[in-house]
Amino acid sequence: MKKFLLNTALLSMIAQPAFAATGQANTSAIVMFLVFIAGTMVITWWAARKTQTTSDFYTAGGGITGFQNGLAIAGDYISAASFLGIAGMVYVSGFDGIIYAIGFLFGWPVVMFLVAERLRNLGRFNFADVTAFRLEQTPMRILAASASLLIIALYLIAQMVGAGKLIVLLFGLEYKIAVVIIGTLMMIYVFFGGMTATTWVQIIKAVLMLAGGTLLAALVLMAFNWNPDAMLAEAVKVHPSGAELMAPGAAVSSNPLNALSLGLALAFGTAGLPHILMRFFTVSSAKEARKSVIWASSFIGYFYLLTFIIGFGAIALLVRHPEFYNNLDLSAGSNNMLTALIGGTNMAAVHLSNAVGGSLLLGFLAAVTFATIVAVVAGLALAGAAAIAHDLYANVIARGRSTEKQEMRISKISTLVLGVLAVLLGIVFEDQNVAFMVGLAFAIAASANFPVLVLSISWRGCTTRGATIGGFLGLTFATLWVVLSKTVWVDVFGNAEPISPFPNPGIFSIPLAFFSIWFFSVTDKSARAVKERDAFTALTVRSQTGIGRSGAQDH
Repeated sequence: MKKFLLNTALLSMIAQPAFAATGQANTSAIVMFLVFIAGTMVITWWAARKTQTTSDFYTAGGGITGFQNGLAIAGDYISAASFLGIAGMVYVSGFDGIIYAIGFLFGWPVVMFLVAERLRNLGRFNFADVTAFRLEQTPMRILAASASLLIIALYLIAQMVGAGKLIVLLFGLEYKIAVVIIGTLMMIYVFFGGMTATTWVQIIKAVLMLAGGTLLAALVLMAFNWNPDAMLAEAVKVHPSGAELMAPGAAVSSNPLNALSLGLALAFGTAGLPHILMRFFTVSSAKEARKSVIWASSFIGYFYLLTFIIGFGAIALLVRHPEFYNNLDLSAGSNNMLTALIGGTNMAAVHLSNAVGGSLLLGFLAAVTFATIVAVVAGLALAGAAAIAHDLYANVIARGRSTEKQEMRISKISTLVLGVLAVLLGIVFEDQNVAFMVGLAFAIAASANFPVLVLSISWRGCTTRGATIGGFLGLTFATLWVVLSKTVWVDVFGNAEPISPFPNPGIFSIPLAFFSIWFFSVTDKSARAVKERDAFTALTVRSQTGIGRSGAQDH
């Protein structure tokens, strides 16, 4: 205990407060923000010169290696929800916050064994190309675009809220102005640089995030003489929940069905996220697609181990820095540490960086977190632009008669629209926990995109009628459930009581989608259904071998 107090005292002497309760500008953070922005603008300028075709814009011309793509996927996946949201949830509820990290990671074996290689062999720009390979183009693309845009909207909320709160904390700006800044930068990256710029921003951001998280976790453990048990013991001692912090809490025990729904959504939602699936078209072969998943899983798994240390370290250390709590009473038994943190509990990791490393580390991690959010938002905007321009405009409205120039123009207009939408959503959902909002996006992905994608490529009996009805039923049910839950019905719309008994719909919506696809497919006796079943053999050959797709010789 004496060593712990000595280490904490030394760190406290080094770590001077970097901001006041009112949120004053942090010089280190400003400098690092500007350096990052300048660097990414250079990347965008370089990428703009290489982005001439729709293939360049959507998939960087397919020239990304497996290792690079694995880093980029990690950059896309390690979002504000991972660093800010999960750390904040662990800070508030301990073990319960880890459930999200486990669920987020568990989805990657599903991607690895069910969809990664087949996506690369069957598709061109996005996963809608895969579902429409043997099924009817128009309904499949309308379904894919509808689900993708809703998922992207929910995901954007989490990123914009996290970014806005971060800039408020560090620069002292108004929240609305902060959100506008993020939206503007995102539009610049995607509008001019496309997938090439987005990919390299994500790679740089992933390297910085992994390095910054490692440094923060190391400094936390150093404060406890490299003894995780001492850190956990201190966290239990100072947290209002006491020993219950280390056991499944309200997230599991209060409503087991909600916990199971969350687990299902996180496990299967990854394989339905449009901005993640889109990354498998940026590599040159199915072999590189598999490498992407292996590298991404390794980087992501390692980072989630860091969030465990960061979350519990925030509990153990921040209570000793009352300047972060507006000087409120933090006496034994008080729960002020959970409610009075400047910027909210999503900012626990940022405050921790100041506690153990001072304003310099705070500035570095704040800039890295900012890079995280901008990179993810750019990836989301690109996936949304592909859904609008490639699926809806080029293949539904123009019915394949549009030129590349026309599709590129619609893509860039869509980017601007999505940027405005992101800003508006960020303002409306200002006070939501960002990890929770991403969990809802996973639920929609697992209920709509995942069942249609998996059954269309692995079951001969799947037909357009079954996929369309089942996909829209899963999408509609999950969406209505979320809207009628406390998250939206009470917290956003201001109603007194929610209609849905718990927030996560996965336990009902995922089986509903699978059953509906099966039922409406087996009862489909149309001539079109017969042709779709006959086309399954060709799909299987191409999905397994890559024959018929450019670059097939590399498989």
